[in-house]
Parts: sequence; C-alpha cells; structure tokens
Amino acid sequence: MKHPRRLFAGVAALVLAGTAGVVAVRLQQGGSAVGSSAAAIKATAAPGQLTDAQSAARKTAVDAVLAKRSTAVLKGDLKGFLAAVDPKQPQLVARQRMLFTNLRKFRFTTLKYFVADERPSKELTAKYGADIFSTRVMMRYQLTGLDRKPVQTDVGYAFVQRGGAWVLVEDSAIEETLSPDGHRQPWDFQEISVIRKGRVLVVVDKGEQALGQKIAKVSQGAVDGVQRHWRRPWNGEVMVVAMSEPRVMATVWTAGSGSGWTIAAKAVSLYDGDPWAQKSVPPVSSRIVVNPAVRSKLDQDLLVHEMTHVATLQLGIKTPVWLVEGIAEYVRCASIEDDPHWTVDPYRKTVRSKYLPSMKVLPTQAEFNVAGDRSYGQSWWITVYLVDELGEKGVADLYTDLAKHNTSQKVYAAILKKHTGKTAAQLVTAVKKFKG
Repeated sequence: MKHPRRLFAGVAALVLAGTAGVVAVRLQQGGSAVGSSAAAIKATAAPGQLTDAQSAARKTAVDAVLAKRSTAVLKGDLKGFLAAVDPKQPQLVARQRMLFTNLRKFRFTTLKYFVADERPSKELTAKYGADIFSTRVMMRYQLTGLDRKPVQTDVGYAFVQRGGAWVLVEDSAIEETLSPDGHRQPWDFQEISVIRKGRVLVVVDKGEQALGQKIAKVSQGAVDGVQRHWRRPWNGEVMVVAMSEPRVMATVWTAGSGSGWTIAAKAVSLYDGDPWAQKSVPPVSSRIVVNPAVRSKLDQDLLVHEMTHVATLQLGIKTPVWLVEGIAEYVRCASIEDDPHWTVDPYRKTVRSKYLPSMKVLPTQAEFNVAGDRSYGQSWWITVYLVDELGEKGVADLYTDLAKHNTSQKVYAAILKKHTGKTAAQLVTAVKKFKG
C-alpha cells in the first residue's frame, strides 16, 4: 500500500518578525508588597508625570492585584479571580470567568502574573482618563508534566484606580504591541476541552471530546514513532492544540516567499524570558499547533515530523535548517515504514529524480523560502545518507554537537568534518551520488 503524500509541509518553528519600534525591556520580578500607594501617587504628581518612585509604587500595587489572581487560579477561587475585574462591564466579567474556567482545566506547577512594562495608549487615555495604567503583563507558568521549567507569555491589561484599589477595565488592550505568537494562548478565546492520554495533552473546542480523543490516539502513536528513531532521551510529553480558532499561538498559516506553502502544523517554542527578547538559549518547552483547516483529518506522520522538532529543540537552536528538517522528515518516513504495509517509495522516487539533480548546496533558509517541497526532500535525502553512513545514533550526535556549539561558519565546518569526514561541498557531492 502506498502511503498518501503529505498535503502540507510542516515547519519546526514559525519565527515572526516583531513590530517595528517595539523594544524588548528587562523584566523585574521583585516581590509584590500587599497594599497600594496609588492614592499618594495621585495626590503628589500631575497625570502622566509620575516620578520613578511613584511608578514603582504603582507597579507594586498592581503586582499585588495580579498575585491574588494567580493564587485564585491555583486554589480554584473564582470569586477571588474576579474580585479586581470591573463589575460595570458584564462582557469583560464574562470573558474573565471563561478564562478562569479554561485555566482550571490545566495543571499548573507554578503560575505568576506580574507587570512587565507600561504601554501607554491614546485610545485608552481618551476612554478612561489620564490616570489609566495600560501595561504589558507577563504570565510566567509551568504546566505539570509538560514544561521542564517555567515559560513566559505576555498579555495586555489596563487598570484604573477606584476607591484606592486598582481595577481591571481592559483585558485586550495594546494587542498590537504584544508578541505575535506568544500571547495568543489556547485558553484565551473560547471555552475548551482538554484530553489527556499518557503523556500527551490535547486541546480542542468545548464539546469536541470525540475529536480530541481521536487526535490524542494519533498523537500517542506519533510519540512512539519518534522515540523509535530519535536516539536521544525524550519523555514524550507534549501538548497538541487543535482548536477551530486560527489565531491560537499564530498569525499566519503560510510560509515562504511568493505564494508560499500551507503549514498544516507547527511546533511553537516557548522560553523562560520576554517573548520579544532575542533568543540565545534553547527553548524550555514547545506546543504543537494544528492548522484548523486540517485538524479533522490529521494524520500520524505529520505529527511525527512536528514531534521530532519538539524532541530535538530542547538540545539547542544552532543546528542548520537542513538537518533540523532533515531529521524530522527522516523520523517521519522511517516511522511510516515501520509498518510493512506502508512505503514512502513514491516520495523517494520524486526526491531522487526531481529534487537531487538541482541541489548545489546544503539547503539554507533561503532555499526553503524559494522552494519548500524541494528543500524538504533534499534535506531528507541528506539525512538518509548520513544515517546510512553514521547510523541513527551518529546522526543524533552530529545534531547535538551542532545544536550546542555551532557558533560560526568555521565552527560549523569543523563539526561537520569531525562527524562526517567531509566538507559541506563534499557532502553535497556524496549525497547526489547516493542511491538510497
């Protein structure tokens, strides 16, 4: 039986450019004292002209409010969670109630909200007055059984002072200044269902239990496939988000230049730090997010590709794209052919006859942008060749070395030569001669 060709190309992680003019700021996570200095601020400074000390006092006061909300989520205290929400806005209260309901469906090892940096808004000032405090709030959390360490995402909130207390009046403020794929979390849109199967957690819309169970079964099979062919420890813990909402942890579902190609699923990396900051360390966790257009017909081999990214990303972020995607394609195809009734021979034939003749270099991101299908096929063939030469463990060793130490072109060349005995050009020549 021939395995049907994948309809879409998967990608390891979609890196979206930050909005121009947005500057990453250093976060301060100092303790939040209980109580508020807001009244003193209002009495001693003109609107919008706070001193550093007054700004710090306001931050401390709002952090105290946020700390109570964090505790309320962990304890299941809906009343405490809604205590600081403007009761005059029933739609805001309803959204916050739904947020609480969704958050309680996850198991948090840790959860903390804190003020990151102020983001003034002319629209909010016009609506609420000069004393409005619109701010980027950081959500730092760790999901039990999924995240090795805490991760961070940002949300946009706005507060006003009433009767000496700070009240939440906006929960979707300053959206345009937030991280493009960081702040749109699964719990932020509509009520969800959470299904657990082994170490896999699947998130779907409320009422989609049957779909969630189906995806969970497919996901567990994908985990097993990765663990058979990726020769590095991976515990198989992963969250698969398969909601109908297309904005969850994403802004686009295409990639590449020109018409691009459709992304069926992607592995989104999560870090313990400001989502806007330049990434120089490996991610501490990942989520697989499924394109809503294909979630009902999601197949195991696509998930194997993306889960390979989840398993490998924790090693580092310095591995060249040809090996990142080549490993994911290799594990996907090897997993398919674990079943003697399935084959990737049509794919093998296409790569050998159509994609290899034009290969001049090990594919870079530029090649992927110009011709995604060709670059994926070439990267897979390179990896198949390397496995034939080095074995799966040897290729895993190469990947790991590059992920951790590939800091320059010179180092890259040295690592490649150490593991393969070849330069990049020599490797291309050998791969093109390889019959597979």
